[in-house]
Amino acid sequence: MSEFDSALATWRARIERKLDATLPRAAETPARLHEAVRYSVLNGGKRLRPMLVYATGQMLGVPLIQLDVPAAAVELIHCYSLVHDDLPAMDDDDMRRGRPTTHRRFDEATAILVGDALQMLAFDLLATDRDLPADARTRLRLIELLSRAGGSRGMTGGQALDLAAEHVAVSLEQLETIHRLKTGRLLQAAVLMGAALAPMLDRGQERALADYGDLIGLAFQVRDDLLDVESDSATLGKTAGSDAIHGKATFPALLGVEASRKRLRELLDAALDALAGFGPQADVLREIARQVVERKT
Repeated sequence: MSEFDSALATWRARIERKLDATLPRAAETPARLHEAVRYSVLNGGKRLRPMLVYATGQMLGVPLIQLDVPAAAVELIHCYSLVHDDLPAMDDDDMRRGRPTTHRRFDEATAILVGDALQMLAFDLLATDRDLPADARTRLRLIELLSRAGGSRGMTGGQALDLAAEHVAVSLEQLETIHRLKTGRLLQAAVLMGAALAPMLDRGQERALADYGDLIGLAFQVRDDLLDVESDSATLGKTAGSDAIHGKATFPALLGVEASRKRLRELLDAALDALAGFGPQADVLREIARQVVERKT
């Protein structure tokens, strides 16, 4: 196993333990809601956002036990967004990570409540978990980063723009704005939350990491759009071709497949350039960027 694979395996094991310990037990009242909460979170997935928290924090010398908390918080927000995005009023998807979406496995009302509960749990974790430094400013910075990334100027706003763009012609600039908000802001927040626990981080380093997070966030979405037209449902674990069915604004629809691949390579190169000042210590972040643009699911 390579050093990179070993690091990811360690981090995956940590985030699964932290999520399992953080979520209410399935038998706890209200049992049906808590069963659905655990179903929605403990169902595999890439755990990309926690990996970015760990990779950034470890590069900057932050203890792993402190990184468990923002890693779990950002993943809870991501899982809530998936549950809500899958609803009939949003993207209307039946499959997620190879099994029925939460509203299909339970019901729509339960799925809405699952998202609400996960969102609140993420911020409760950042406010109260004892593994974080006691310094209130650090906790507030983490809460600020996550709340802004998830709000109307971030992920939620991006989803609103994405819905408004269905069956509507958009420019490349508009499309990139949608996906920088909908997908990119939370990935960027994951990077910055890992960095926020490093006491010696300077403004230039923070700006470079913010640029890296923004670029891989957009690259993730370009790759997602390409997979929707090039892959199949069994491989993806969700319905392939759903973007075209719903009239979504996508990079292949706007630019074509080859031009989308070219844009993907440009974003990767720019993301790697953003890490130039960190030297070999940023190699794990570089490899994560490469995996984002080369992934098959």
